[in-house]
Amino acid sequence: MNRRTFLRGAGVVVALPMLGAMLPRGHAASSATKPIKRFVCLSNNYGVYHDAFFPRKDQVGPEYDLPQTLRPLEKHRKNFTIFSHLDHGNTGGHQGVPVFLSGVRPSHASHYPEANISVDQKIAEFVGVRTRFPSLTLQVNEANLISFTRTGVQVPSIDLRQAYRALFIEEEKAIKATASEKLKRHQSILDVVMEEAKSVNSSLGRQDQQKFKEYLEAVRSMEKKIQQQEPWLDKPKPKSPMKDPVKTGKTETDLAVMMDLIALAIQTDSTRAFTLTSGFANGDFGLTGGYHGFSHHGKREKEVNALKLIERNQIAQMAHLIEQLKSKPDPISGGTLFDHTTILFGCGMATGEHSTRNLPLVLAGGGFKLGEHKVFPDANGYRVPAANLLLSILQNQGLEIERFGSSTGTLTDLKWS
Repeated sequence: MNRRTFLRGAGVVVALPMLGAMLPRGHAASSATKPIKRFVCLSNNYGVYHDAFFPRKDQVGPEYDLPQTLRPLEKHRKNFTIFSHLDHGNTGGHQGVPVFLSGVRPSHASHYPEANISVDQKIAEFVGVRTRFPSLTLQVNEANLISFTRTGVQVPSIDLRQAYRALFIEEEKAIKATASEKLKRHQSILDVVMEEAKSVNSSLGRQDQQKFKEYLEAVRSMEKKIQQQEPWLDKPKPKSPMKDPVKTGKTETDLAVMMDLIALAIQTDSTRAFTLTSGFANGDFGLTGGYHGFSHHGKREKEVNALKLIERNQIAQMAHLIEQLKSKPDPISGGTLFDHTTILFGCGMATGEHSTRNLPLVLAGGGFKLGEHKVFPDANGYRVPAANLLLSILQNQGLEIERFGSSTGTLTDLKWS
């Protein structure tokens, strides 16, 4: 079989997923012992209404009553775990949002060896040029604020239409040629910059040398991006079985289509790291108002009910993604796509009332032994950092690291399958 991703016959075009025969020689054999893994993070910027999200604290292990917000996951309960009392130890409400996938505040990033790099970008570095996109940073009716490079730069996000075009629409030859020339020109400029840097660095004082080091890291990061993009310019994109989606502005509809796109991106091995932040549009679910306003509910019935509808939909869409991944075989590693994908639902702010304590966290997918409610210590001095969960995820993805962000180790009693 050749390596084209579609078949033609009788005027019909049928899209094909990534098949083993399309892979480079030897790829499938090596993947048999070391499966290709993916990571998907689903988030929002306002936390959740705790009373409808967390099981009772005395219901530890697999026997727990599934709370109202999580009920769309009922049929998958053996495939996910809920964590109580994990957080990053931060205060300051909305300032906790960008801390979610690193455990490090942007303002404190300089104190850490890898600054406040987020889980998805750490995986993107690990995967490198093996996929067309190192990562995809996505949004539906809300800004995505959780993805950061090792130089502390927030990764810009794209919406539904932009994601589809990036994944499946070929650029015209003239645009590709211009992009190629631009990459070569940028590389030439960076070569000159790095050469000049050798002579400049030796003449700087200690404080300036540190700033200059950070600058050089940014330059090297740009070099890596150029190296990653260039080989893919002339490689055809996979054909999509989906039509170009129409962005409706309605969160429920657009979020469902975005989940379909994520599943297709995994199926075609276009990238292995995703973050998606979703929000709320006035009029969704027959509600009038704004997500931020609802999140400051003050236990008022109208606002609480609105939050339950919004957050239940977010979990329902997570369930939809799980269904999609369970239904698709993994041509690279065997089993299904779900077997080799880790899905993390959570937020950097625990509730819209500016609490960052006890983050809402659900871990689903393959690679871990799941299916329970884990309750960690709540008392000061005994609390476990949420960054320990992030480190466990990274190690499960294949990264050989012992620390990540503000972690103190891997998460206790989270076993790998």
